[in-house]
Amino acid sequence: MSDSRPPVPPFTRETAAQKVQAAEDAWNTRDPHKVALAYSEDSVWRNRDTFLTGRAAIVEFLTAKWAREDEYALRKDLWAHDGHRIAVRFQYESRAADGWWRSYGNELWEFDERGLMTRREASINDVPIEEADRRIHGPRPDAERGLSFPLE
Repeated sequence: MSDSRPPVPPFTRETAAQKVQAAEDAWNTRDPHKVALAYSEDSVWRNRDTFLTGRAAIVEFLTAKWAREDEYALRKDLWAHDGHRIAVRFQYESRAADGWWRSYGNELWEFDERGLMTRREASINDVPIEEADRRIHGPRPDAERGLSFPLE
């Protein structure tokens, strides 16, 4: 089957970091169909208080998300890995109807043997910010790849 997303488990620190950067890059496209291809057809998600199953639900969710989150820009950072699991911390900024926000979160990822994510659990907190306080402007420049970002 051509439905594969290298690198595949078991992950090393290097391949886990590649997986995290690939996810960041995909999410920064804000293309729900492209992003959904990284997930298995029956992938299970918890995103805040929303529970989803399957690629079609992921596309629908992300389409609605990015319709209300303008100028979305994300950074992900590898936290830990073990076999077929990866833990990630992330921050993103976006502009909504009520102003600018920075969202902080942690994700737990689980993958199948093809490198497709079968499970994603995301806990996220939102903090209002002033536009002048933004620090994430578009996709990560090449010079910043692999670097961690500040906690606050």
